[in-house]
Parts: sequence; structure tokens; C-alpha cells
Amino acid sequence: MHLTEVIKKPILTEKSFVGHANGVYTFIVDKKANKVTIKKTFEEIFQTQVASVRTMNCDGKEKRMGKFVGKTNAYKKAIITLKEGQTLDVLNDL
Repeated sequence: MHLTEVIKKPILTEKSFVGHANGVYTFIVDKKANKVTIKKTFEEIFQTQVASVRTMNCDGKEKRMGKFVGKTNAYKKAIITLKEGQTLDVLNDL
């Protein structure tokens, strides 16, 4: 898997911005990626040291358009904690 395929994009919500002060960042990652590959890729791309990686699979939500029912895409989310003293400017680095 190539570096650009592992980490897809950051999740920029109010809840994710609360963690930025403590060095916690949230990203959408490839479904096949594991914690080790996510950590190595993140350290290589952003030149920072990662303390821990937590992952979760998020199912797609059910949506309706009149009588038709569908689902949004499922994705995998990674919550990455940096080591003490490390920072990352998510808006400028991407």
C-alpha cells in the first residue's frame, strides 16, 4: 500500500478540534490499514513522533429519498496521539 493510500483525509469537526490542544488528531484511513502501518505512514508524512493509534470502523448511515432507502459509505477512523511536545498544523500541512 502506498503512503497516500493509507491516510485519506482529516476529520475536521468541533469534537476533533478539542483534541488538537492535547496533540490528538483524527483522520479517515484505508479500511485495510492496521495500527502499525498507520503509525509508520503518519510519522513519515508529517515528520512527527506518534505515541498511540486508536482505530474504529464506522458503518454507513441509512438515508432515505422518498420511498427509496440507501446507505452512505462506511469508513475507518484513526485517532492519533502525538508524543509530548509534538504539534501538527492540520489545515496547513494538507
